[in-house]
This record gives sequence, structure tokens and C-alpha cells, in this order.
Amino acid sequence: MKSMKKTLATIAAVVSLGAVGSANAASVLNNWYFNPIGGGYATAQQINEFLDINGNAFIDLTPTGGTGFSFTEFGVFNSVQADGNAQLFPVNYPGGNITATLSAFGAGTFSSGFQFTGGTIDIYQNPVNQYATAAGIYGANLGNLIGSFQVLVGGGGAVDASGTPIANGQITLFAEALAGSLAPGYFFDPLGNDLSAGGILAFAFTNANTVGSPNATMISEIICEGAGFTGNGCGAGTYANAPGDYIFVSNNGQFKLAVPEPGSLALLGIGLLGFAGFRRNRAK
Repeated sequence: MKSMKKTLATIAAVVSLGAVGSANAASVLNNWYFNPIGGGYATAQQINEFLDINGNAFIDLTPTGGTGFSFTEFGVFNSVQADGNAQLFPVNYPGGNITATLSAFGAGTFSSGFQFTGGTIDIYQNPVNQYATAAGIYGANLGNLIGSFQVLVGGGGAVDASGTPIANGQITLFAEALAGSLAPGYFFDPLGNDLSAGGILAFAFTNANTVGSPNATMISEIICEGAGFTGNGCGAGTYANAPGDYIFVSNNGQFKLAVPEPGSLALLGIGLLGFAGFRRNRAK
């Protein structure tokens, strides 16, 4: 019985590592390639480590008793360069306007922190730059859908007593794109292999700061249409942040790709084999 408990504990630990943010058991991909117009590897730009991202998000909190809360978040982002090197995609690749939407949810504790429990990131390539306009949803969900990532359990960041991300505090998000979730012609590994053929993990690191007075387009597009908010500013009244209830933030940071560590999968395999052997011996 002790042997079975030990084996089960090993398996549970490995499965837990995978479930609570698979990106933790992954290596950041360096010197990969990205083609903002989907033109293939030959004309892609080499990415040393990350795509620069910036945008805005609306966070809606719901107290769940005691000091706990749940939340939903809707955000819009764009990326015009990589590695902070000012190689502008729309300039070097006309029509390569890269945008994204985030719909995520999770839970946290006031005066402590929060983590994500699910959601989606959709990345678009729009031949026409419509970001920050009233087209679509803030112009962030138009053009060609080139990637869909599922938000994994984990990540998050620190919050104050109202559930607001601590000023300029880092927020981390882990996500995964399964095979077929990336469009061919855009993402390539260091050897030039198209990443659309298999799964890939992603990290997003952003610094969040409260925006006290979002402009009219941000309110109508991100808060009202994107997040589906129905309070002041969406139909009647004037929008204003309500810390502890809902807030609007700006984000800027990095989007990185990652590959799973094969050792984590091997450990899981060993644990399962050990458990199978135990069951066979017990049956005899």
C-alpha cells in the first residue's frame, strides 16, 4: 500500500505541474521566426525572444466571500515590433498589422494576488490598420485569424485591497496552441519548421496600470462591446472605475513562445508505468 501511495503521489505531482501552467515545464524559444503577412519562412523576421505587445483591458470582479473574488477580463492588444528593436512590422511588411483579443477568467484574494483559470487569446493579421478604431471590436479582431491559444491555469499577479493589479506590477499569463490552432506561414522554429504542424506554448508578461479616464472609443469598444458591460458609460451615465468592482487598465509587455521540456513528459510516463506494474503485481 505504501508503494502504491508513493507512486500515486509521483503521478499526481507530475500531473499537477502540467495542469497548473504547462508553460512552467517549458523552455523559452529563442531565434524563432515570424512572418507578419504569412509569406513563409524565406521572408520571415528572426525573433530573438519576444514580440512586443501593448493594449488595454477591462477587468470585472465579483466578491466570492471573505477576501476572495472571481474575475473576467477582456483585453485588446497589438504588436508592431519584436525584441524592442523598432523593426516595425507594418513598415517592413506592409499589411502586417498584428492584433489580438483576450477573453480570460480566474480568481484571487484581495490584498494578495490572483491567477487565471481559463480563457482564449486570438491573434489576427489585418492587411489594413484598423486598431484603436470602432471597426470590429477596437479593430483588434479583424483580418485573418492566425492563432488561437487556450489560457492555462496559473500565472496572474499581485493585487491591492481593491483587487486592482499593483501599479506597474507584472502579470503573467500561460497559454497553449494545439496542433492546427496556428495558421501556416506565420510562425516558425529556429530551423524553419512551420509551427502550425504541432502544439506550442506561450508566455505573456505585461505591466498593468490603471487608466482613470479611458477615451470614448475605449469605453464603447472594449468595455461595452468587448466585455459586455452594461453599467454607467454603456447606454447611460458616465463611466468611472469602481475599484473592488471593475477597473480599466493599460498593458505593455512581451509575448514569448515556448516548447515543453521532454523530461516532464518522461517523468509522467515513468510514473504511469510504475503504477501499471504495481497493479499487475497486485493482481497476481
